[in-house]
Amino acid sequence: MSVTETAVRLINDEGLPVRCDVRCPEGDGPFPVVVILHGFKGFKDWGMFPPTARRLAERGLATVAMNASRNGVEDRLEEFTDLEAFARNTPGRELGDVRTVVDAVAAGELGRRLDAARIGMLGHSRGGGVAVLAAAEDPRIRCLVTWASIARLRRFTDRAVAEWRRTGRLEIPNARTGQRMWLDLTVLEDLEANRDRYDLDAAAARVTVPYLAVHGQLDEAVGPADSARLIEHAASPEKRLHVIPRTGHTFGAAHPWNGGAPGWEEAVRETGDWFARWLGAAPA
Repeated sequence: MSVTETAVRLINDEGLPVRCDVRCPEGDGPFPVVVILHGFKGFKDWGMFPPTARRLAERGLATVAMNASRNGVEDRLEEFTDLEAFARNTPGRELGDVRTVVDAVAAGELGRRLDAARIGMLGHSRGGGVAVLAAAEDPRIRCLVTWASIARLRRFTDRAVAEWRRTGRLEIPNARTGQRMWLDLTVLEDLEANRDRYDLDAAAARVTVPYLAVHGQLDEAVGPADSARLIEHAASPEKRLHVIPRTGHTFGAAHPWNGGAPGWEEAVRETGDWFARWLGAAPA
């Protein structure tokens, strides 16, 4: 199935751009929609996200891969160029960006071939945690898949938090690029001020839509116990944990794109099957 691709620039409540790539199957539609949210040090053009979006679109699902407005990656660049923005990114701001995208889908701003009554969400790593929060808060999200999701948004040691308070910033090295990144104190203040809202156990308990959690057995960054915990707490009567053996945090995918790996292929297949079942996309 051929797929059309369109770059879209939305504006969030702060007046900042939320850059999206919309991929749509051929035909008149309307097609169910999957919003794809990257992780902590991720972006929509990182390695596996464009091929994942295309593969899902080939299954009959429109996809909207989005950049969080403060993820630090500008326009269609594939490196972090705005470290000040990254330093001030918070879960609350990412939730606002998700709402901007869902609002645009609902208003028909991304095209009439996208079915606003059938919106799903796919989030990776921290994006999985944000996706759980979004699904708990927004009834327009009708189906949820998380990849290698975290089960806690505050993942810092007491020692790191004490140093963060003392210096006003927390160093976050980027092993892939070698950049010295950081988080401002405003991020810690947001986590503490919204402790109840960001409780992922409680949020999962409010998720009633079909929920699939996919995790690599050998995940070196976030253990599969995190996804198991989310599924345990989820209120959905249709929920499942799928652990992929012998693969890690990105299921064998890398940036630049390395052509994928069996773990990624399995993650995409399971994800496509789940969305097709619950959102009504065309069978493979």
